[in-house]
Amino acid sequence: MIRILIVEDDHEIAAFLSAGLTAEGYDVAVTHAGQDLMDRLTARRADLVVLDRMLPDAEGADLCRQIRARGDGTLIVMLTARDALEDKLEGLRAGADDYMTKPFAFAELLARIEALVRRSGVVDPAPATGTLTFTDLRIDMARKVVSRQDQDLGLTATEFALLHFLVTHAEQVVSRMELLKGVWGYDFDPHTNVVEVYVSYLRKKIERGGDTRLIRNVRGFGYMISQA
Repeated sequence: MIRILIVEDDHEIAAFLSAGLTAEGYDVAVTHAGQDLMDRLTARRADLVVLDRMLPDAEGADLCRQIRARGDGTLIVMLTARDALEDKLEGLRAGADDYMTKPFAFAELLARIEALVRRSGVVDPAPATGTLTFTDLRIDMARKVVSRQDQDLGLTATEFALLHFLVTHAEQVVSRMELLKGVWGYDFDPHTNVVEVYVSYLRKKIERGGDTRLIRNVRGFGYMISQA
């Protein structure tokens, strides 16, 4: 399984990336500091790094130069709000294999990671296999496709991860904090409405067209996916 290290000081972005890449079958770790990146690469704990350019303790381009100077060929995708042409050129010349600007579409980042992995010859991640079913929902773990009544619901990576978590805890009330940790990787409350927003997105897709309501809001406790 390919190991991806996310180096990002924005906890919400880091958790979003972690959930999405984990749902795609990658082994994901997160750090928020440049020095930890260097320590992990020394121990060969990553095949690819998603690197924020502006970190509290380091500049991403400088980290790239240090990594390449010691002969380390770990794949690096630089992710940054700095979108000037000069910044992109500096990042690539410093040793980044790709450079994406924020805001970004997760699907594009995923496609770029897949292309880098393919060209580099790194072994593809072993996908989760099999199919989960819940009422008339079918969750294809290998293809990351969810269908209801044979209709592809077109879930995003985060929506897929959220549904998978709920279905594997079916008929149980799951708290907001359990969802934050299980889907987004948070072990603290970021005081955002990300859970509520994505539950709403997911409901609209799996309960559209008059389909039976599946996700219940248990007031004061959390959410539950239920057949009743």
